[in-house]
Amino acid sequence: MKYSKLNLAKEAISHKGFVKKIPDIFRMVNMWRRGEYPVKSINLILPLLGLLYVLSPIDVIPDFIIVAGVLDDLAVLSLAIPKLIREVDKFLLWEAERKYGTENTKIIDAEIVK
Repeated sequence: MKYSKLNLAKEAISHKGFVKKIPDIFRMVNMWRRGEYPVKSINLILPLLGLLYVLSPIDVIPDFIIVAGVLDDLAVLSLAIPKLIREVDKFLLWEAERKYGTENTKIIDAEIVK
């Protein structure tokens, strides 16, 4: 099987629930940029840089080195996707608290249903 960046991206996107959370990722980044969502910048920037690294044609280990070139992209994806998913889940809980909560209530466990 020939590995390419497109195949690697498809493999990463098949992560459970990632595709459904793409609009939430954009909303989270926009709210963070506007200063509405309080989060450490590093918690958003590192996973996003990881995704950009995988999509970028510039690599530390070039893709024409068959095994190592693919493995470095997979390693970055295996770190970036779960971290980004965790941050989106935190954002969704924060958003639900903000929308439905009051001063005296706090959402501890929630299931997001769309």
